[in-house]
Amino acid sequence: MRIMTCNIRYYGAADGDDSWVHRKDFCTQIIDARTPDIICFQEMWREQFEHMQAAFPNFDAFGIVDEPQNNHPVNTIFYRRDSFELVSPGGYWLSESPHVTGSSAWESACVRLANWVRLIERPSNREFRVVNTHLDHISQPARENQARLICEDTTAYPPEYPQLLTGDMNCDTRNPAITVFLENGWHDTYEMVHHVADPGHTFHGFKGPEYVSNTGKMDWVFCRGNMEVIDAEVITDDREGRFPSDHYFITADVRI
Repeated sequence: MRIMTCNIRYYGAADGDDSWVHRKDFCTQIIDARTPDIICFQEMWREQFEHMQAAFPNFDAFGIVDEPQNNHPVNTIFYRRDSFELVSPGGYWLSESPHVTGSSAWESACVRLANWVRLIERPSNREFRVVNTHLDHISQPARENQARLICEDTTAYPPEYPQLLTGDMNCDTRNPAITVFLENGWHDTYEMVHHVADPGHTFHGFKGPEYVSNTGKMDWVFCRGNMEVIDAEVITDDREGRFPSDHYFITADVRI
């Protein structure tokens, strides 16, 4: 199966020629061209959710909204209806009170949360779990504690249970937040395939390879448990110098 993580840059951003209305069809085409089985989004507003629902009618989706009085399912997970059976969905806030809607902690600049789905792969009848998140972009204590909370949740499952973790972690492999994941049994699918810990920046501010950054790959697909990683890609496609988002998308091909 192919899983894809896509920070699509939120609908309400004042991005001029790179605003969502100008790139939404190209964004959809880039995703569709990679024929993913599971698509994990970050920064998804309601308008973008409705667009993707129409663009991918063969997919079901799950995502809880981040705050009590908005309707943006920011970390929605899309999955092919004919390939997977939903066992259970869920989510929690990355805070000291993860059951409280819209809660935050550790000086997090934004409300952050994780969504997850347990799925059965129909051909093999094997169960696995996908977790999708977006760590804070400002507070380092928040990133580390948010990573710790995700690990506390995922380690509730047996070590052999197959799980995938996707998201914009807002930090690269040198950051202690990534160390938290690695020390708790998660493996970077890109490094497993290419034997490179950091292929370079994945946030590029709509500038692509011309962007200069001190931060490397901040968009991740991790795995743990009984899972074989076959391939992985950082998608750098553009159209006449325009990009589908301010982040590169990432794919991983895995076998349960």
